[in-house]
Amino acid sequence: MSDHITVSGIIGTVPRRSVGKNGAPITSFRLASRQSHRDRAKDEWVEDESSWYSVTTFRQLATNAASSLSKGQHVIVSGRLVIRRWTNAERSGIDVDILADALGHDLTWYTTTPVRSGASSHTPAEQTGPEPVESAESAESATAYEAETAHIDRSEDGFVPIDTDADRDAYAPLDS
Repeated sequence: MSDHITVSGIIGTVPRRSVGKNGAPITSFRLASRQSHRDRAKDEWVEDESSWYSVTTFRQLATNAASSLSKGQHVIVSGRLVIRRWTNAERSGIDVDILADALGHDLTWYTTTPVRSGASSHTPAEQTGPEPVESAESAESATAYEAETAHIDRSEDGFVPIDTDADRDAYAPLDS
């Protein structure tokens, strides 16, 4: 059984493009999702800690994501939830991954103009529209994330290396 999840949040890292062993494009990034709740006693909204997800896209979705997304943007991601245990010399922990089958900009924050894949030679820099602005919230979330996870062995771009053939089927959820 696989769990399906939909999360909205802010892209916390520069999306990373790579190619799987089978030649399929892959785009990955970290996503910060922060919830808030109403404190009735104080009559105010309280921000909860951010939850962090590693998001991985494959094939055409990966190509489109790499051409459309950048750090600091608000997005909605839907896909298969995968939870992996990790261990290094000093510690162990759990990573939460989303193998995305759909994603896009959160229209609460943006308007978009759809362009069919392959229909235009425009790159994101050539497209019109407002430039994404990194908010204080996204910068604060990224700094908090770096402090909370400093003990984890990660590559330069913040991802935990795993041995995989980069195919969707290679990611296995933890046994229940």
